[in-house]
Amino acid sequence: MASEDHSHGGSVFANVTQATEDPILGVTVAYNKDPSPMKLNLGVGAYRTEEGNPLVLNVVRRAEQLLVNDPSRVKEYLPITGLADFNKLSAKLIFGSDSPAIQENRVATVQCLSGTGSLRVGGEFLARHYHERTIYIPQPTWGNHTKVFTLAGLSVKTYRYYDPATRGLNLEGLLADLSAAPSGAIVLLHACAHNPTGVDPTLEQWEQIRLLMRSKGLLPFFDSAYQGFASGNLDADAQSVRMFVADGSECLTAQSYAKNMGLYGERVGALSIVCGSADVAVRVESQLKLVIRPMYSNPPIHGASIVATILKDREMYHEWTIELKAMADRIINMREQLFDALRAKGTPGDWSHIIKQIGMFTFTGLTSEQVTFMTTEYHIYMTSDGRISMAGLSSQKVPHLADAIHAAVTQH
Repeated sequence: MASEDHSHGGSVFANVTQATEDPILGVTVAYNKDPSPMKLNLGVGAYRTEEGNPLVLNVVRRAEQLLVNDPSRVKEYLPITGLADFNKLSAKLIFGSDSPAIQENRVATVQCLSGTGSLRVGGEFLARHYHERTIYIPQPTWGNHTKVFTLAGLSVKTYRYYDPATRGLNLEGLLADLSAAPSGAIVLLHACAHNPTGVDPTLEQWEQIRLLMRSKGLLPFFDSAYQGFASGNLDADAQSVRMFVADGSECLTAQSYAKNMGLYGERVGALSIVCGSADVAVRVESQLKLVIRPMYSNPPIHGASIVATILKDREMYHEWTIELKAMADRIINMREQLFDALRAKGTPGDWSHIIKQIGMFTFTGLTSEQVTFMTTEYHIYMTSDGRISMAGLSSQKVPHLADAIHAAVTQH
């Protein structure tokens, strides 16, 4: 009898196996279990202060206070596409306030659940409505990209991006792989502060990539998770995207406010699709609604209201840019301190990539064996590919990390 079958394991799910930890989130799980006072978590992709604490921006607190004190605010559902002000302001932030695409109403923007949700909605839209189902992602890239696009219904392939020998960009490999891609394929590009490598193309290299992609009709899908976080300048960090929009052709952009406004848990993001004409944009938006409705119906209101409040007020926007630059500068400063410490110790190898790479992460070039050694002997936690979050570092902890890297490199 069926009911007796269930009783053996005490559950109808008795044969569900234990899934492995997410390789990034699993680092924090291991770190939390370690009782050592010397422990250091460099796996987390979130900004930390010099004291190692999470940061809520002052301007975010101000915006929240305004929202809380506004008696006209209610908790009604947003439309499927989200908060209209937020969508309009997000498109302006990434494409520029004078963008012809915006002026010509060629942009369809929908509020999504941060960067991940924006990528997922965009991926599913493309799987349903675009003629080419293959998306090329950089090798390496953020661990979640493959899963998100595969589940959205796309077939995922990779293109060369990082050169372990130079710890920089493999432009030749990148151009060769995109040249060999089928005409019309989708290409995922990191707008700035490439995760996990911290290696970005120069503007000249971006132009080469753009010319090649346009000549083959490849469709760019930008993941913009760090606008303002790479250089401290919002416009500079959006230049790659704006170059592709300026030529009049189509592209997709996923935006996240997790890092640049510190709204990680509020899950605030946007997907913008730049279309060939205004009437296409209207039809595209109608289909994006059909992707979103059965997925989560409509997005949350609080985080998007915070973003809209800050972006539409000149003074608050200015305050945000100052706080954002302070975060970016602290990370740049950590890079310099770590580089100086390794050089002072005479650690074998050229560590200049630490100051050349940008954004939250550094791809150290350490092997998984060296990473394991540093975790075991020095209680330093990072992903096995040697990626460290510079934001997890502080002046106080730099010597400890430099000692660990020195030992790992000289003994392994």
